[in-house]
Amino acid sequence: LGNKTQRNLQFCYHQKKKRANTMALALRFLTCLVLTVCIVASADAAISCGTVATSLAPCANYLSKGGEVPVPCCGGVKSLISMAQTTPDRQQACRCLQSTAKGMSGLDPSLASGLPGKCGVSIPYPISMSTNCDNVK
Repeated sequence: LGNKTQRNLQFCYHQKKKRANTMALALRFLTCLVLTVCIVASADAAISCGTVATSLAPCANYLSKGGEVPVPCCGGVKSLISMAQTTPDRQQACRCLQSTAKGMSGLDPSLASGLPGKCGVSIPYPISMSTNCDNVK
């Protein structure tokens, strides 16, 4: 290869390497940004979606088929209510409920909305996919 061609190839190689390094740096920055947002968003809310899902797992069969509400289901509902004492906790619980409901096939929305009453408790917002969780206090 000629000297000029060799220099052009080296130039192209270094440009690609710079772009790859820039992309890697941008990806690291974006990852840090996303993690920071997630940490800040969850810092106010002590309740996690895992906790919500675990608390309400005994309710899954009832929420799709109806019948008697299992005692462990009501225990989970009451436990969840006692954990969600602050506005950020209640908003997070609301979001988690909606997220979990989207993933459940066969969920009967009327059974879900009536569950707190069946367990003898009340919550300050309706259980519904249309509830704006940002408005939950």
